[in-house]
Amino acid sequence: MDAILSHKLDAYRRLFIEKDLIELSQWIDAIESINLEIDYLQLIEKRLIKNSTLSAMLQGFRRKNTLVMASLCKYEQELKREYEYSARAYDTVRAKEHEGRRVLYSNLMIEFKQLRKVIYMALSRYKRS
Repeated sequence: MDAILSHKLDAYRRLFIEKDLIELSQWIDAIESINLEIDYLQLIEKRLIKNSTLSAMLQGFRRKNTLVMASLCKYEQELKREYEYSARAYDTVRAKEHEGRRVLYSNLMIEFKQLRKVIYMALSRYKRS
């Protein structure tokens, strides 16, 4: 009976970790696309807007984006290692850890939307000469 229960708990643990890995993969893909978009926004700023404050904001956000990406990639490695080798139960502590990463990702997305809004506002004031 204990063997069956232990096997079921391990199966649920793996299922939850797999769910977290899938969600994490989506976050990483979104952050990669943001990085590409930042490249284009920097070109627009450099060629059209020519605002040093905006340039600094883009550079600062790129740094933050890179740091969040590094943190999520490290977390992905931890999850994969845990999926394969760990026997640690998937409990509330583990779930809160994942929620903390979700908050990190969500805050980055909110900050990027605000930055994009600033750039679009600057573009709307742009006049062709």
